Amino acid sequence: MQVRLDGHSLTIPELETIASGTTGITVDPAALTLVDERHSGLRGAQARGAVYGANTGVGANRHEQAGDPDGHALRLLRSHCAGVGPEEDDRTARAVMAVRLNQLLAGGSGVSRRVAEALATALHDGAVPTLHRWGAIGTSDLSALAELTLTLAGDRPWRSGAAPAVELDATDALPMISSSALTVATSALAVSDVHRHLRASTIIAALSFLALRGNPEAYDPAVHAARAHPHQIAVTNTLHTLVSGASPALRLQDPFGLRVVPQVTAPALHAAETLTAAVTAEINAAVENPLVTADGVHHHGQFHTAALAAGLDAVRGAFLPVMSLSAARLSLLMRPDMTGLRAFLADGPPGSSGLMITEYVVQDLLAEMRVTVQPTVSGTVSISLGLEEHASFATQGARTLRTMTRLAPTLLGAELVAAVRALRLSPERLTTGTLREAYDLAAAQLSDDLTDRPLDTDLTRAAALLPTLAALL
Repeated sequence: MQVRLDGHSLTIPELETIASGTTGITVDPAALTLVDERHSGLRGAQARGAVYGANTGVGANRHEQAGDPDGHALRLLRSHCAGVGPEEDDRTARAVMAVRLNQLLAGGSGVSRRVAEALATALHDGAVPTLHRWGAIGTSDLSALAELTLTLAGDRPWRSGAAPAVELDATDALPMISSSALTVATSALAVSDVHRHLRASTIIAALSFLALRGNPEAYDPAVHAARAHPHQIAVTNTLHTLVSGASPALRLQDPFGLRVVPQVTAPALHAAETLTAAVTAEINAAVENPLVTADGVHHHGQFHTAALAAGLDAVRGAFLPVMSLSAARLSLLMRPDMTGLRAFLADGPPGSSGLMITEYVVQDLLAEMRVTVQPTVSGTVSISLGLEEHASFATQGARTLRTMTRLAPTLLGAELVAAVRALRLSPERLTTGTLREAYDLAAAQLSDDLTDRPLDTDLTRAAALLPTLAALL
């Protein structure tokens, strides 16, 4: 399978497959022709007068004519390559390359065709650059993209693989780094994980419902039709179908951990859907400053990622309550008055601890997540001699969302371990259909030894099961 890059139709699922390293790419010849045309347009504008970054300095040096035109590109790139902070993993690095290439193919950068082709060749051949994380605030990933471009030019080594070095001219440097490709790639991979986690959390919540013998009235579609928030009816219908045929309810009204799953999950789905649209727009956008069009060269502020930052903040704020509700259900599963089983789902001599420690793990993870929910758009900045006095901080929003998505599997996995244990102890509470399939998948991976023992293997395996469970919906 190969993904065709044309500058306007790349999707997040396609980007994920490229990032995985298992899918190749092809480039639309018409897009490369457009790149060539716009490069000629930029060179013509450069010959006629000042063009930001092509024959001038950048930032507060924008009014200074660039000296040594032949060395301007490499000077600009080297000076912007901070090269500090943690290294991004191969998956993220490949996603950055794919995003940046697709943006170049949108035809607004003015970069030379040979540079776009060199990036395509490197991506196709499996070369992976070293990209360091720090050095961006949501107004272009200048440092990381300078690192990528210098690697393409042979100035820095590839971390793995290799690709022929490409020659840069003065009009190639700023067009290559005038992008938030790392921020966008990080956002794309993170929001895709959010979608998977939300689907998996719905399956796990339904398993907990069975174990706790919940009341299905809370999932009656008629209830939710009376206040039809986006996605709430869909979540309700899913849960109503999943728990159909469950054991008779024990309570007139369940605790919130069961009763408000649709109300809490729906805003997270809505926020993730909105962010997905924003990220998809970014990976197919020509945002370089200056922008080269058929009408000429335009200086602008399209590099500012305010919409992306707002979407990232919204997802983090809506995702955390889904995780805290999972923690609430885990606590319910520890309670004998809720399950009819022993405290902490223990199954050994009196005083056995069972799954007691899982609550501590989950609350630790939740505490880590709460730190990430602080809105990044509230930040302030004044840099480059005061010329740049605002930033979106989408970069920080993307990183913190990624942190949340990496913590979430263990948190949800703890609930899964508990729900499966409870259903093992009371198998008559199981239903047929999707939840039975989910239970069987989990039970096959999780130990049936219910005595007190280390739980690390079960928690790790449960976390790894989330994509499989998500695929059931």
